[in-house]
Amino acid sequence: MNTHIKNAVETKTILKFNYDGEPRVVEPHACGVSTAGNEVLRCYQTSGGSVSGTVPGWHLMKISKIENLTTTDSHFNSPRPGYKKGDKGMTLIYAEI
Repeated sequence: MNTHIKNAVETKTILKFNYDGEPRVVEPHACGVSTAGNEVLRCYQTSGGSVSGTVPGWHLMKISKIENLTTTDSHFNSPRPGYKKGDKGMTLIYAEI
């Protein structure tokens, strides 16, 4: 597991990175292993591009596809509406808010 991502979840730190060729700004809510066996990040994307066109919105992203990851100096205060602890898309959760 990427320790920067895990720490960002635990400290509610906003992340910036590229994913599927698109720049993303996200609020990380949980990270772990998906039901398909991939390490993933459950996040709320606030800006940037998206292949699906759902910005802002919820995304489950494969950590192996995240490029140019940077942590910001910005934080978010509380979970976004729609967030549920114990993410059903993950069989193992490393960190969640």
